[in-house]
Amino acid sequence: MTKLGWLGTGRMGAAMAARLIDAGNEVLVWNRTRAKTAPLVEAGAVAVDEIAGLGEADIVFVMVSTPRDLVEVVAGSRGLLDAEVKPGVIVDCSTVSIETSAEVRARAAAAGVGFLAAPVSGNPHVVAEGGACVVASGPEGVFKTAEPYLSQIAKVAVWAGTEEQSRLVKLCHNLYLGMMVQVLVEVTSLAEKGGTDRAAFLDFLNGTVLGSDWVRKRTKDLVALDWTPTFTTELLRKDFDLGLAAARALEVPMPVGASVHQLIQSAIGTGLGEQDFLSLFVQQARHAGLPAAE
Repeated sequence: MTKLGWLGTGRMGAAMAARLIDAGNEVLVWNRTRAKTAPLVEAGAVAVDEIAGLGEADIVFVMVSTPRDLVEVVAGSRGLLDAEVKPGVIVDCSTVSIETSAEVRARAAAAGVGFLAAPVSGNPHVVAEGGACVVASGPEGVFKTAEPYLSQIAKVAVWAGTEEQSRLVKLCHNLYLGMMVQVLVEVTSLAEKGGTDRAAFLDFLNGTVLGSDWVRKRTKDLVALDWTPTFTTELLRKDFDLGLAAARALEVPMPVGASVHQLIQSAIGTGLGEQDFLSLFVQQARHAGLPAAE
């Protein structure tokens, strides 16, 4: 039986690891704040005291917030590759830059460890419901090794290429998500300023061909102005930073993305950084002079 490891049990990591545990796998878990592993331990996982303890696993999944975190936990002092016993495969599900991913991949290869970049689309609720999607890149053989477990986490696991293609695919996804949300809050504020109830407008929109599962699921939050984080505005800014940097490197114009980037920055500057990114509506409502901004 393949033994699995999970490094990083924040909101997303915990939801993904829970699916592997629920599928009957033996899972070792580690998190910088050990208390965050407690629910997974109650579900059947085994917590290890140090990252090196995950080396007993055949495959270790990683879910961290930033490129710096990924380098530290994989290639840094006391990281996965610094351990005496190393896993056979590392699957990184974080959203990081192409450059960081390539660096960590090279360090893993030098240590004889397979590396798969496998960022995920979906918030913790979507993951828990089995609706997440994974895009992976790396050697095809490494993907095939990890695919059965990726398929336990997500409804779709797509192989995009042998190098860092999945990183750009995920950044494109998050750029689109941020732009879509900004468009949604703009048209919602316009309808509301014109005298239409916010809930009524969204009910209409959700019934048209322009409706989407994501908007339908988030309508309740937007109507209630509930910004409980699923994905924070600050994390969205990080992905826009990375995505627009990739666009510059590839000489691809992104005029809409660049404008939304500045609106995200503005929202963070007014204290919305730790709120759900749907709170971009607050900034839009302020500009439109709506009571919802108060």
